[in-house]
Parts: sequence; structure tokens; C-alpha cells
Amino acid sequence: MIVLNKPYVSNLLIETANKNNFPVLENDFVEENNLKLNHTISSERATIEYNSHDNPLIYSNSENSINWIAKNLKQTDLPEKINLFKNKVKFRELIQDMYPDFYFKEVELSNIKNIDINTIPKPFVIKPSIGFFSLGVYIINSNEDWKTLPSKIEIEIEDVKDMYPKEVMDTTKFIIEECIVGDEYAIDVYFNNVGEPVVCGIFKHLFASADDTSDRVYYTSKEIIEEKLESFTLFAVEIGKRAHLKNFPMHIEVRVNEKGEINPIEINPMRFGGWCTTADLTTFAFNLNPYECYFNQQKPNWAEILKDKADKKYSMIILDNSTGYETSEIIDFDHEKAKLKFSKILEYRITNFNEYPVFAILFTESNSDNFNEVKNMLTSDLKEFVKVKELTTKNTILIK
Repeated sequence: MIVLNKPYVSNLLIETANKNNFPVLENDFVEENNLKLNHTISSERATIEYNSHDNPLIYSNSENSINWIAKNLKQTDLPEKINLFKNKVKFRELIQDMYPDFYFKEVELSNIKNIDINTIPKPFVIKPSIGFFSLGVYIINSNEDWKTLPSKIEIEIEDVKDMYPKEVMDTTKFIIEECIVGDEYAIDVYFNNVGEPVVCGIFKHLFASADDTSDRVYYTSKEIIEEKLESFTLFAVEIGKRAHLKNFPMHIEVRVNEKGEINPIEINPMRFGGWCTTADLTTFAFNLNPYECYFNQQKPNWAEILKDKADKKYSMIILDNSTGYETSEIIDFDHEKAKLKFSKILEYRITNFNEYPVFAILFTESNSDNFNEVKNMLTSDLKEFVKVKELTTKNTILIK
């Protein structure tokens, strides 16, 4: 069964559900958006049917659906498994024996101002214990960095606290953990009905600088997958053993240091990349549909899939609001001008920036010769694409 919910469901996921006749839960999101689905299942029937199965096959595009699962599938161990990964403190405790020297602690939001910064090894990261989309994530390199941070966190949390359900982002508790060094990757993987991990996508996360915590650019390629497939699969085996996973999709974020050691940043349960991103990119790039792989319990033949993909790079670019303007100040975003920055766009998705701080998400194809067009977006504040309000001394609104 597929459970659809906000903030975004792609046409590809809907088409996949219809093509394969996968059942989709009837809920408010489906009804309010008048989604055309071939096979739906009522909440009452789904509750009865899926509570009677061990390890039911369920996928959700959004962590907003965790609430329904927690309330309706109590007879399964699915809610417990989800919480094990969604709660970053519980996850660190799960893998503590793999990283016995790794520093982490949980702190209440109300107590952040009272932290003795001298007792925490630096650099470190502070972020919501249950969080999403790099919201509320900060890197602290020195005591000086900390001086104004508690106030900044309070301001940001006030702005985003109602953006997602509590199961997706709980801003009352934060985790402090040491910075994990190395190149960052994202992995889409599912555990099949006998508990074996099947990797359906690998993506490198690019950053503008060492202090950058944004999700602006991820990309995949033949070289990335061939280089990391074996080691990431073995890492997933260890996670699956500890959590006893079967029929369970997830999106893993890790860093790999110079020695090749893998250290997870976080694991997002019940889905691949949020906002229908990484799984869709894999489909656009390699004609491999991870949603079908999961429900049909298929294992990709990567050697065959990648044989004609040399020097191709496939990117997901999130045009989030990095302009410095508040949403209320922005009148419009010039999508046509943004599109001109790229040689080959596979899909361009316009999003409602008044509801979420994202203007668009796009997928591109490039190669070594023109990959700079993707890298250039890492440092762009996107101001060149927006129209904003400007108040004159007479309080007349002008367009800038």
C-alpha cells in the first residue's frame, strides 16, 4: 500500500501506482487533491488488512503519514521501527556499539541557553532530535559561534514549528553530536521480505562550504554507484541486523572519510528521498523505478543499467529560499530565467514558496564539460530570480 500526503507527490509516483495497480490509502490528501487513482483502499479496510500481516509492504512519499501509521497499525511493529530511525537519539543508541567513541547528547529546547559550551567537543552539530529538510541544523566550530546561536534557533523554530506534524519535526528537543567528516552521500534502499538490503540509488551531496548545511544539490552517476554500491550495501546489512528489518524502505544519509569509513548522519524511514526526489531522479536517469523495485521485490542489475552511462551526471537541485528575504516580501520567482541556467532539464517542478520555503525542484542531466552549471547553484542566493516588495518612506509598495 502507498500512503500519500503533503508536502508533495509527483506525477511519477501516481503513474507508478496506477500502472501497477498498487493500492493507495484513501485519506484527506487524496480527496482534497482529487487524485486520479486506479486502486484505493479505505482507512478501515487498510487497518484490518495490514494489522493482520507480518511486515506489510507499505511506502509513503511523506513522513506526514507517520501519524496515521502510529494510530492505525499498532498491532504491527512498524510504528516502533519508524520511531527507531526518526528519533535521532534512539538511532544513535541503536548503533552505539558500531561507533563507541561518538559523542552525542539530547537537550531540551528550553534548556539550550543553559548549556555549558566548554564541556562539548568541537566542532559539533545541533539539530532537532526529530527533524526534516535541514531545518534547525547548525554547525558550531567555536565558543564564539555559540554566543548568538540559542536566540537564532528560537527564532527559526518559531517560524517552522507548525510547518510539519510533530511526528515529522519535533522542535522541543535537540540532539548535539560531533561533526562527522568526509564526503556526504544519500542512499535509497529497501529491505526485502527476508531482510536483505537492496540499494536502489546512491547520490553525492554537494556543499558550498564546510559550514553549508543546505540540501541544494545531490547528484548521481555511474562512477558514484560503482564505487559505493558494495560498501553501502554492507553498511545497510549492519543496520538491518540491529533493527530486524523486513519490507522496509529508507533513505540513508552518511559521510565517508578518507579511510573509507562510513558514519551515518541520519536515516529516514518508510520512504526514499523526501518530496519524491531521489527515487524520481533514479527513474529519470537510469530508467529504474525504485517504487516498483520495492513493491515487486526486484533487485537492480546495476552492471546492465550503467553500461552506457559513462561521464553522465544526473542532479537534483532544490531552489530553496536563500535570498535573505522573508516569504512575505517576495512577489514572484522567475522560473523561466532559472531554467536558462541549465543545458538539459529532465523535469522542473514549481512549488508553493508561500507554504514551504522552496521555489522549485529540478532534475538535470550534464557531463564533465558543463557540470559547473550545477555547481554554480551552490553559491547562488537566487536573488536574481525574485521580485520583492519595497516600502518607501510613504509606505508605497514598489516592485524591485
